[in-house]
Amino acid sequence: MYEYEIQQFRTAELIRRADEARLAREVVRARRAARWEARHGGAAAESHTPRQRRHRSARVA
Repeated sequence: MYEYEIQQFRTAELIRRADEARLAREVVRARRAARWEARHGGAAAESHTPRQRRHRSARVA
């Protein structure tokens, strides 16, 4: 009976660790997506055209 209780405790501990690792991965993924959205999504929303901005100086002939 004692071994069964130890096994149950180990199983619960492994499940808890797996849940914590999964949550940590989700947090990292969400932060990365938020940074990407702030970098790329904000700039696209401000521009009126999908083109890149042209150089201000004229081309040299």
